This record gives sequence, structure tokens and C-alpha cells, in this order.
Amino acid sequence: MAGHAGTLTRTLPPLSTVEEPVTSESLLARVAHGDEAAFAALYDELAGPVLGMAVRVLRDRAQSEEVAQETLLEIWRKAATFTAGRGNVRSWALTIAHRRAIDRVRSEQSGSDREARAGRLDPRRDFDEVAEQTMLRLERDEVRAALATLTDLQRRSIELAYYDGYTCREVGDLLDVPLSTVKSRLRDGLLRLRHALGARA
Repeated sequence: MAGHAGTLTRTLPPLSTVEEPVTSESLLARVAHGDEAAFAALYDELAGPVLGMAVRVLRDRAQSEEVAQETLLEIWRKAATFTAGRGNVRSWALTIAHRRAIDRVRSEQSGSDREARAGRLDPRRDFDEVAEQTMLRLERDEVRAALATLTDLQRRSIELAYYDGYTCREVGDLLDVPLSTVKSRLRDGLLRLRHALGARA
């Protein structure tokens, strides 16, 4: 028995030589200390999903590539600020990409709004156009008020799925919740929205 025990002991590698599995989190931890090789590996892992997120929001390849580069640069710069307990690295990266893409959309929209503002102030507009804009604004206000009655998870799920065009699986990745939870929150949220809007009709 002693001989067998000695054989078993010799066949096991020392604990110090057992390598930890490489994960996004372990790569990011190395990036936080300036490890460029780790960043190259993390870049390869995240570049595709990050670009896909930007394309989904912006619908423009060139702008999406710019947003993807900005996102990955922000990950390099802010790697040390990542808190593992608040989600995984992929969802963190997708959240950054989504925020930057939305900022790009808003920036372009504000430019368009400035150009259109003079037209909206033109007193020669037909009364029907004014009435139509007023009705649209009231409808938006009603929807906004109805959304305010939902839980945070229901509201975020609906905004991402129906306003930003994400799939349920992508919503789950962004919010770091299971797919089944996203589907149930969407269903319950839409039922509550229907009830709230119906009460205002």
C-alpha cells in the first residue's frame, strides 16, 4: 500500500504548476496591470460581439467600427475599474458599446434637431401638422408614464428589446440575467403596459 501511495503521489503535478483556466475575467485582471498580450487575447474575444452591438444600434458599418474601437480602448483604460460581482466581462463590454452607440445616435439626432428647429418655428405651417405633432407628443408622454409603472428590470427589458432592437438572448447578456427571466419580464411588462395605456384611453 505504501508503494502504491508513493506512485500516486509522484504522478500528481505539484499544486504550484497547475494552471488556472484562462477566462475573460482573468485576462482583464492582467490587462488592469498593463499586460498587452492579455489585452490582445481579450480584444480577439470581444471585438466581434462589440462590433455586432454597435452595428445593431447604428446600422452603419463605418460608425460602428469607430464605436467598437472606442469601446475596446475604454476597456483597456478602465480595466482596473471592473467589478466582477456586478456581472461578467462580456456584458460589461456590451454595455459600454451600447452606451457609446446610443451617444453617437443622440449626437447625430441633436444636429438634425437643430436643422429642423427653424422649420418647426415657421408660422406658415398648416394647422393639421401642428395638431399631428401635438398628438404624437401626447402619445409619447402616455407611453413614458406607463413605462414608469414597471419594475426596473421590466422597463429595461422592454426598452432594449422593443426600442433598441435586441433579441431576448442579447437582452439577457446586457442585463446579466437568464433568458427565461428576460422572457417572463417582457411578458409581464407588456401586460402591465397594455393595462396602463388602456386605463388612459
